[in-house]
Amino acid sequence: MSLEHSHSHTAIHDRIHSKNKNSYVSDWILGGIDGAVTTFAIVAGVVGAALEWQVIIILGLANLLADGFSMAASNYSAVKSDADDVKRLWKMEEEHIRDVPEGEREEIRQILIAKGLTDTTLEDAVDAICANEKTWIETMLIEEFGVMPESRDPIKAGLATFSAFLVCGAVPLVPFVFSLGHSFELAIVATGVVFFVIGAAKSLWALTPWWRSGLETLAIGMAAAGVSYAIGYWLKGLIS
Repeated sequence: MSLEHSHSHTAIHDRIHSKNKNSYVSDWILGGIDGAVTTFAIVAGVVGAALEWQVIIILGLANLLADGFSMAASNYSAVKSDADDVKRLWKMEEEHIRDVPEGEREEIRQILIAKGLTDTTLEDAVDAICANEKTWIETMLIEEFGVMPESRDPIKAGLATFSAFLVCGAVPLVPFVFSLGHSFELAIVATGVVFFVIGAAKSLWALTPWWRSGLETLAIGMAAAGVSYAIGYWLKGLIS
């Protein structure tokens, strides 16, 4: 049986005490999917409206930069809000420990009681946790407020989203930028591959089989593009 990681003493120590536990994979996936969906939707909408191919490049590039920056900024703000909230809660717990230490000790005691500790084991655990203020506060943040003490870096999260948006969002534009034959058909195939690969990659952090996750993301992306194409085609009929 193949396990995901080693359970030797050294491996466990390194894994538990690692300083780099934050992951930015979700930010990259978010940016990648949104970049591919929105840019391909623009391509499909313009083709559906039978506009000049130059319009695709203009709107597509504008979308890459403007919408990509907007998404990155939004993600940055969201992650920073979470980080600021952790700082607020940390400061609040510091004040509570200073002003009402026995009340905070009782909170730790109740948390441990809920986990099944009793008698001398309970009191020893309370003493051990409350002997170190950092451990005390971290325990309260996790158990009372459900937040992780170590917040993700908002700049890294924003950059991950922006870079993924640019890379994946540029794919539907490539056939038009290089004036390739059957540009729209190539854009469909290339973007479909991007959707599928992103979806398959998501399965590394889920129980869903890679092929099903890939197909789900592919279906979502193509549905968005189909709606855009239909709207463009419908508006073309109204205008003309």
